[in-house]
Amino acid sequence: MRHSGLFVILGIIIALIPGALALNVVTTTSVLWDPVQEIGGDAVHVVYIADPTVCPHLQGDILPGLIQKNAKDLETADLFLAHNSSMDLATMQAIEKFRESNGFGKTNWKILKPDAAWNTPESAQELADTVLGWLKAADGANATAYEKAAQAYKEKIAAAGNLTDEEKSLLSKKYAVVMAWQREPVEKWLGLNVVDFFAPEFAFGGNKTPAKVVESLKADPAKLYAIDLLPGGGKMYVIENMQSGEMAKGIAEALEDMAIYANRVVFTNFPKSVEGVDSIPDVLTYNKNLVLQ
Repeated sequence: MRHSGLFVILGIIIALIPGALALNVVTTTSVLWDPVQEIGGDAVHVVYIADPTVCPHLQGDILPGLIQKNAKDLETADLFLAHNSSMDLATMQAIEKFRESNGFGKTNWKILKPDAAWNTPESAQELADTVLGWLKAADGANATAYEKAAQAYKEKIAAAGNLTDEEKSLLSKKYAVVMAWQREPVEKWLGLNVVDFFAPEFAFGGNKTPAKVVESLKADPAKLYAIDLLPGGGKMYVIENMQSGEMAKGIAEALEDMAIYANRVVFTNFPKSVEGVDSIPDVLTYNKNLVLQ
């Protein structure tokens, strides 16, 4: 009787400790963190490692500090989630090295399919479905709760990405020179007319750098002068990607030299990168509003 009473007391204590029995999850980025915490709810404890304001490719110098900040979670995690070995290579290697050097064992990753995106309503919902599958496989006892939460989360995504007929009409009159990582949402979701796009030197064979795009625009100015940018017509935007750093200032200046005045705006790809942008639905709303002004 004495032992059974002790077990009851221990059970009560454990139940009162937040997250004591939760599934512990580590994600490389806040992009994966968001659906995990939304779908997992109280049944999951999740952290992300990479700084959401910086491209995961560029975090080598700050990764040691981020790893130490999350050392306890890296020791006890049940599930490790990553985008892919290209985007997350530095983060994944740093996590694996830390865990191996501390005797925490092998790190087994769940990885998204190649080129999986999340910056359109459709791709964000596909990401939610993938995360739902991972959580159900790791914790089948909570599968029903995860499914219900995933449906609610997908409805939030749909609401954030919804465009009214008036908004669609307005956006269809706008034009953009856009960073490559943001081209799909700008063109396929928001419906702006993409005049050209730019990218870092390591992408597209180095042929879509801002300098190369400026050369192209100046070589064929007729396609720009034919655009109706008058009041009641359209508006030109130069759209950056926050996590890729400032790249397009020269493009905006070149357009101005051609007497085409563009709004230069900065889209984000990651939750927690901008104050008040705490989720993927927030990311969609934030980016959408930048070109609906």
